[in-house]
Amino acid sequence: MDAPLALYRRYRPETFAEVIGQAHVTDPLRHALAANRVNHAYLFSGPRGCGKTTSARILARALNCEKAPIADPCGECQSCRDLARGGPGSIDVIEIDAASHGGVDDARDLRERAFFAPVSSRYKVYIIDEAHMVSPQGFNALLKLVEEPPPHLKFIFATTEPDKVIGTIRSRTHHYPFRLVPPKALGDYLMQLCEAEGVTLAPTALPLVVRAGQGSVRDTLSVLDQLLGGAGPDGVTYDLAVQLLGYTPDSLLDEAIDAFAAGDGSTVFGVVDKVIETGQDPRRFAEDLLQRLRDLVIVAAVPDALDKGLLDVPGDRAERLVTQANGFGPSELTRAADIVNAALMEFRGATAPRLLLELMCARILVPGADNSTQGFQARLDRVERRLHMDGGAPEASPAAVHPPAVQPAPAPQPTPAPQPTPAPQPVAAPVQAERVEPAPPVQAEPAPSAPPVAQRPAPVAEPEPERAAPAAPAAPQVEEPAGTLTIADVRRLWPEILDRIRDMRRFAWIMLSQNAQVMALDGQVLTIALVNAGARDSFINSGSADYVQKALHQVLGVTWRIEAIVDPGTRPGVVDDYDDGSSRPAAAPTSSAPSTPPVAVPDSVRQAMREQHSPQTREDPDASADRNDPVVDHEVLDPELLLSRELGAQVIDEHPAD
Repeated sequence: MDAPLALYRRYRPETFAEVIGQAHVTDPLRHALAANRVNHAYLFSGPRGCGKTTSARILARALNCEKAPIADPCGECQSCRDLARGGPGSIDVIEIDAASHGGVDDARDLRERAFFAPVSSRYKVYIIDEAHMVSPQGFNALLKLVEEPPPHLKFIFATTEPDKVIGTIRSRTHHYPFRLVPPKALGDYLMQLCEAEGVTLAPTALPLVVRAGQGSVRDTLSVLDQLLGGAGPDGVTYDLAVQLLGYTPDSLLDEAIDAFAAGDGSTVFGVVDKVIETGQDPRRFAEDLLQRLRDLVIVAAVPDALDKGLLDVPGDRAERLVTQANGFGPSELTRAADIVNAALMEFRGATAPRLLLELMCARILVPGADNSTQGFQARLDRVERRLHMDGGAPEASPAAVHPPAVQPAPAPQPTPAPQPTPAPQPVAAPVQAERVEPAPPVQAEPAPSAPPVAQRPAPVAEPEPERAAPAAPAAPQVEEPAGTLTIADVRRLWPEILDRIRDMRRFAWIMLSQNAQVMALDGQVLTIALVNAGARDSFINSGSADYVQKALHQVLGVTWRIEAIVDPGTRPGVVDDYDDGSSRPAAAPTSSAPSTPPVAVPDSVRQAMREQHSPQTREDPDASADRNDPVVDHEVLDPELLLSRELGAQVIDEHPAD
């Protein structure tokens, strides 16, 4: 008994209607055949196995059909039967492999025979496969024949590299570019073939077969033919496809992804050990991991990607993808995918693939060691995800009621006047009582129910209507997450908070960047230490605390009360902590000034002070808080005098003269 033919030969299309994924080529050709507007030369180009030679045979069959002009061959006449699948062929349709017949002598021989009339058909058709292998001399020998052929002669060139076909030949043909077949169309076609063969193909194994074919129909059918040959009574199963095609099992990828999400290095390196011990290719594991990360990126960016058909996965795997995507932030996923993609380039020619695979996993696990923008965003994703999980607790609503308990603090309000006098000693307790003054409008508004809130705007509008309103709706949403932040978190993000304050008011930015340090965080109260009493008084009188509250809400999503104290040991620019709780200086977005007199002020700060307090900007709403400052009453503002007043210290030039 003869062995059956390969699948790609048994199921080769015989009409344009059977060609899949190439409607942009087959439809125009069918219209041209039906209208009898056929050109004398065609150029079919595209990747391998996408239907170029098959379409050329169908075109030759339709041209010589006895019922022509016709869009599809009838399949009944003698010419159609000769050129059918498994037929003997026709003497008037000549296929030439240019890889072995591309010389000038072969071209001259073709030119001599082409002028003879066809034997039994309407046209003599030359199908020149791998046309890019024809030498330039060979193309030049055919040039005159292709340009002005006899009426009975047709040329069809098929190539994977149309750029290597000389321009004088390309300009005399109709060029039809073929494309790779989409995965969905190819998957449906494979299911039809399996039904025709009477073999069961597992839904989980189908994506592996389509992926192995890479969009080429011939390559995909060769892979399927191999799996059908090794299939047992259960048909083509997922395990069989994974073993024969060398892909990483989903269980191993799930284990690796879950470990990355949890930051479990032990499990990650255990997966790497399994990959090596089972004899799998580390590069293939990296490719499969990148494919999984790609799926997770799409699921995270498009929650309904599975319903829209962006991902073609079985139902049980779709649920796993959604669960795994929720364990990462968007920046974490894209950063991990970039790391894996870069590692794939290093795998080529690597002498220690296991080491490269382990280094790749280590980079994904430790975003804290990555000082790039992606590393920072990955760390921020983790913080936001933690705050989101804490903020979703059911205790969030009752917690929002606690801030009114702080309302009795404004009782010492009648004693703000004595505070500016004791400049030398840091009177922490009175200052805290005094600074609570602007806080009640921010914290007390969201606490009552809806009707009391409607009654509050009238008294609140008098001190500062514009600044108190934006913070009101945010308090109930952030009360619970605020408790999870530490002073270290605030110090790490302090440069970004200063940037937000700079965009709102430059005076507050100068004051905080040159004279202030985040000192403590006690519940809903953030304490800021200033270098001296003069700086503390300017901070309070200018209403800078409101801008700090707004910046904290924009960066951290919290609404805290701000208290200002005097601490001569304040070191402006300290933004981070060591593990033992001690502080260290870090680079700030602005140049830091000494905490003790004299103060060296940069020229940029002097210019900013001039712009802030100049007569042109005095009517600016943002500068309204400065009208209470006696320094602003001067017609001509001296920057040294102004800064000395605001900073409470002697001002010297940043670059003293030699």
